[in-house]
Order: sequence, then structure tokens, then C-alpha cells
Amino acid sequence: MRHAIYPGTFDPITLGHLDVVVRALGLFDRVTVAVLVNPRKQPSMDLATRLGIIRESLDEELGDAGRGVAVESFEGLTVDLARRLGAGAIVRGLRAVSDFESEIQMAQLNRRLAPEVETVFLMTSAEHAALSSTMVREIASFGGDVRGMVPAAVLRRLTVPGEG
Repeated sequence: MRHAIYPGTFDPITLGHLDVVVRALGLFDRVTVAVLVNPRKQPSMDLATRLGIIRESLDEELGDAGRGVAVESFEGLTVDLARRLGAGAIVRGLRAVSDFESEIQMAQLNRRLAPEVETVFLMTSAEHAALSSTMVREIASFGGDVRGMVPAAVLRRLTVPGEG
């Protein structure tokens, strides 16, 4: 069984993230969305909320196609999680060339730490290339409409203009 992990903070999960999950499912039998607990970051939503939103989003947006996806949280090194789960790959989404610079460094370090775990880069679809969790949070914080950027499960937890 080909198993990959897709790590991130997913604060919040976006349609771009879901696009990467769907595309990863085309390459792997199983994908684990691995939600990082990073003591250096203060997420806008607590871990339980993020995990719940991701699970709801997978169910609602992917339906049966999401059956090969698991969701779990982790602390520490991504390669340690990959080893623990028996995953042979780490999936990373790329939106632009600027993402590649930091991602290639991380991939090279992960390769040094765990040569048996490959990093696979997937370009997000063009319609999601400008999306990032940071931008979604910022737009929402100023009352902007993030419909079409995030799954319905995220929208239910954010205030969208015109919807109390």
C-alpha cells in the first residue's frame, strides 16, 4: 500500500489544500492529513477545531473520494511521523516559485534525516494558486468574503459579510 502524509497547520484548510489531497489520492492509496502542533506558532483555531473542520471538509467536499484519507495531529519532525505511520512519502503543495525555495530546503533536510521517505511536490490548480491560510485569515478578519476559497466547514466558523 502506498501511503503519504500531507503535513501542515491547516489554519484554516483551504480549497487549495483539498485540491492537493485529491491529487495526492491519485498517486497514493492512502493520504494522512497531518496537522502539526507547532509551539512556535499561535494558530487562530485550536487543534480540536482544526481537526474537526478538516474531517468535515473531507466528508462534505470529497464524499466517497475521501475514504482513503485519514486525519491526525502530530508534534515533532514530519519524518518521524512518516516512519511511525509507515508512509513512504511526504506530499507538499506548491503555489508559486517562491514556495519552492523553502520547500526544497525542507525536502533536502528531510531526505538527510530519513532517506527512505520521498518528498513529492504537487502544483495546486491555477484557480487556487493565490490561496493561503494566512491570506484567508486576513481577508476574513477585515470582513472580506472568503467563499470560493475555503470549504463550507470553514465558512460556518468564519463571519461572512451579509451573514450574521
